[in-house]
Amino acid sequence: VQLQASGGGLVQAGVSLKLSCAASGRTFNSYAMGWFRQAPGKEREFVAAITGTGYRARYSDSVNGRFSISRDNAKNTVYLQMNSLKPEDTAVYYCAAGSYSTSVTDFPFWGQGTLVTVSS
Repeated sequence: VQLQASGGGLVQAGVSLKLSCAASGRTFNSYAMGWFRQAPGKEREFVAAITGTGYRARYSDSVNGRFSISRDNAKNTVYLQMNSLKPEDTAVYYCAAGSYSTSVTDFPFWGQGTLVTVSS
């Protein structure tokens, strides 16, 4: 599975931004999809994940209630809707394919990352 993330940018605090991740291959719906982020000088951390069917999702405590993950299996695409952005959300955001998990090690396939910068 090859993944291509897009949609990042420089925004002000409080606004919304939607990330997309397009996947190649015909087995997209067999993978759970996840979004992770990595801020400068910090480890990569879990943000959100969604099952292959899209019926279940989970979020980190820091984004729960503000971010929403979704997928369109017909388009081989997963999305991350980010609302009420905060400066602490600034990071490179990565999409990943693997198991329905919060652990980096359970996702063997990764996109290249898209930078989100939130100014105060």
